[in-house]
This record gives sequence, C-alpha cells and structure tokens, in this order.
Amino acid sequence: MISKKAASFFVLIATAAAVPAIIIWLGREQKKTVPARNYALIEPGEAMNSIVRKAAGVVPAPRQWAWQSREFAAFFHFGVNTFTDREWGDGTEDPGMFNPTDFDARQWVWIIKSAGMKTLILTAKHHDGFCLWPSAETTHSVKSSPWRGGKGDVVGEVAAACREFGIGFGFYLSPWDRHEPSYGDSPRYNEHFRRQLRELLTNYGPVAEVWFDGACGEGPNGKRQEYDWASYYRTIREIQPEALVAIMGPDARWVGRESGTGRETEWSVLPVRTPIPVEVAASTDPFAMDAVFVPRDLTDVDLGSREKLAGATALIWYPAETDVSIRPGWFYHASQDGEVKSPERLLEIYESSIGRNGVLLLNIPPDKRGRIHENDEKSLRGLRRILDLTYGTNLAAAAAVRASGAAAGHGPKNILDDDPDTFWTTPEGGEKAEIEIDLSAPAEFDRLVLQEYIRAGQRVEGFSLDIEDGGAWKPLARGTTIGFKRILRFPPVSARKVRLVVEKSRTNPMLSSFGLYRSPVKGEAR
Repeated sequence: MISKKAASFFVLIATAAAVPAIIIWLGREQKKTVPARNYALIEPGEAMNSIVRKAAGVVPAPRQWAWQSREFAAFFHFGVNTFTDREWGDGTEDPGMFNPTDFDARQWVWIIKSAGMKTLILTAKHHDGFCLWPSAETTHSVKSSPWRGGKGDVVGEVAAACREFGIGFGFYLSPWDRHEPSYGDSPRYNEHFRRQLRELLTNYGPVAEVWFDGACGEGPNGKRQEYDWASYYRTIREIQPEALVAIMGPDARWVGRESGTGRETEWSVLPVRTPIPVEVAASTDPFAMDAVFVPRDLTDVDLGSREKLAGATALIWYPAETDVSIRPGWFYHASQDGEVKSPERLLEIYESSIGRNGVLLLNIPPDKRGRIHENDEKSLRGLRRILDLTYGTNLAAAAAVRASGAAAGHGPKNILDDDPDTFWTTPEGGEKAEIEIDLSAPAEFDRLVLQEYIRAGQRVEGFSLDIEDGGAWKPLARGTTIGFKRILRFPPVSARKVRLVVEKSRTNPMLSSFGLYRSPVKGEAR
C-alpha cells in the first residue's frame, strides 16, 4: 500500500504476455515491480479518476483465471432426493433408500466432456445431510446404504473419472445440515463441518472448485446456526490453495438468478465498503482479502459501474457464475423426462452466460440408475453440434486489420491469431479506438465474439460494431462490458468491411480476440 505522501506515483499494467505485473514509479529515481493483485486498496478521499484507473488494473488471481478459462461446467445434484422424488430432504430419510442400480461415473464425465464442459461439481452433501462419501463424521452416508454393500464412494468414483478424462473436479458441500445433531450449536457444528471439508479436500486429489450456498436454518436446539465462513476458507486455502471458492466465497459470486442469463453489463471488478484492517492492507498473503470478505446480496442490475465504485474502501476481482438446470428441477424426477431443455434453448443460455462475461454451471441430474438420462444426453449432444457449427470457423480469421492506434508489439493483428497470450492495445492513455476489419469478400454473419485480455484487467465500458454499406458506415450492434468473453447476436447480415469502435474504456483497452460467426441455417444442426 502506498501512502498519500507518494503523490507523484502512477500505476501501469505491464504488457508482458505471461504474468502481469505492476510497475510503480515514485518520482524519477525509485522504481520497483510487484505482482499484480486481484484487489486494490482505496485511499480515503481518493479522486474518482484514480479509483477508475485502479479498477482497470485489478486482475484475476491464477485460480480465478483458470476457472474463467474453463467457461463451461456441469453440476450434478444426486443423493437421497433422487430416490425420494424431492428437491429438499429433511434429514430423516433412511440411507437404505440410496441404491442406484447402474451407477456409472465414467458415463457422466464422458458425456459432459463430449458437450464441451471442463469442470464437474458434485453435491457431496445436500441440505438433508446425506453424504455421498463414507464420512467418518456421520453414519448418514453411503456406508449405511445397500449400494456397493455399504463400501461405495460416489465422490471417489466421480473424482477418479474426472482425473481419467482430464476434467476438473469440484464439490458442493451444504453448510445447512438438517440431519446433524450438532447443527445450531455453532462452535461444535463449525468444527464438524471443517472436518468434513478436510475429508473431501484431502482424500480425492486436486479440487478445482468448492461450492457453498447460503441456506441456513435452526438446529435441534432451536438456535440458528452461525457459519464460520472465514475458518472454512482457511481450511480450503491450507489444503487446496488452487481451488476456487464459489458463491458464498471470495473467488466467484452467484449471478443472482437461476435462469442461466447474465447481465448485459457484467463487471468482474466490484467495490468493497467494509473497513480494511492495517494488517490486511500491509499483507503480502495472496489470500489477505479473505479476512474481510463477508457474503452479501449481489443481485442488483448494476454492481460495478463508476457510480458503484464511489465510496469503496477496496476493489476486488469477483466474477459471476451463472447456474441453471437442464430440467425444471435440480434433482432427477421421472415426471420431468419430457421437460429437458432443447439444444436451441441451451444455446441461448450459453450465449447469455458465457457470452456475458460469466461461467456457465449447467445442472444435469442423474437418474435412479445413477446415469445421465437419455433425454438429457441427447440435448447435450445437440448443443455441442450447434456450437461446433456456429463457432467452428471465425470468418474474420484471415482478414486484413488496421487500428486507429497500437502500442509497440501489440498490433491489431493479435486479435485474430487465436492466441490467448497476445492482445492489441492502444498507447497508454488512449481510451477510445477503432479497428477496421476487411474480410476481402462479402460474408454473411450473425454473431460477434470479443475477448478482453483480462489478465491485465477489465476495461471496456462501451463498444459498437458497424458494417460498411455503400461506402458509408452503418450501425449494426452495440454493447457495454466485454470481460473474458462477450457474444452479441443479431439478424444475419452480409458485409465485406466491419468496424469495431471502443467508445469508452477505463484506460487503454486490451483486446485478445475478435470473431465473426454464422449460425447454421434451419435444419442444418439436426
């Protein structure tokens, strides 16, 4: 942290393609380089233009970058609710009810990998408290079921299948436990929960994501449980420091709805308004901000605009995860076999979640056999086919490109090279810019895909796409934020030349990718 006395300093994100760094100048003589961070501290009374520039320099931590790069994840709600035909159990269920007849974790993983998903999150324990692993902390688990003669371990088999197929493994562990007698005796239950966390973090190999929700209730003693979130985070950081802690955690947030739709304007940098203790401000611990993180409601339409940054004590990289189920329910119900979302509906969800600077978490509930139902599999295969037909060929890949300005070594051709480590940017201070794309011949397209180089921050606040028509530029589409990925859909249009205009940016924009695509004509995707 730099005090107000260092009035002559300014911050510049270095343009090294690998790991961003912040180069800090203090007058003419002093110079030092420090790693870029996923948070920035705000001085009391700091000017708004300085806060905005700091926001542009906040970057994802390595675990957050890896998570965002995976883009598409599968959620698996599976447990005693699968057999009781309920969504929420009450903890009184007989473990003997859990008995899948043809459990096949490899089938799950193979199907989601074929659909393009790169992470699997399993409900290791839902609100009913039934554990899908043989926890030493309770008998309310698979070890008390007839499945595999009481020797089975769903978590173990799923984790092994994920390793076999190169899929990231994660788990959902419900803090609300309607079976556990210690729930409501807060210190006692928190210790119980930490021990269960340790079992899952220690015994099943690398963990990509830990998913917490905020459901909370009263225990048998009539008292409401108080979750010790900070101690949960410390446990995860100690054992699996590369795991992302999502939703009721400091690394990724819930988008605010379960429709699969993200915001039209989705900022990954959000304000913090809680006081920042001196020890946190001075810390070099990469998890320092965990100590001041408090789960809160983040469902507003506007979370990170310039107006929202005013009054912040800190800024954090806190991106959105968008969850939705392929069926009306989260657990399997045979009555919903005919209500599986179509490939076309899944495409809309994909483009309005991943395509709006989010990560899509699509729930696929296994049936009583312990398998993905044929209807769900068919829809996922249809989605994959549409995605391949739509986004398989970038019509701008071989185009000629020129920009209104470019920093040395970061010319506009970088946005077409399909390399995530290269990018185009303007000289420092250039907050508006234009890029002109010449396709060499007219082409028909109905999708625009843009990506910022977010390892140096999220910057663009407004952009537009124009096409040349009769020697003049004609507006085609507009957007606000870009972030990791932005997809705009519009009616099919044919043009040879297009122009991307960055109308507003928090500092010089950095774009890593530009693509024009055409969706399949009717009937082609079948």
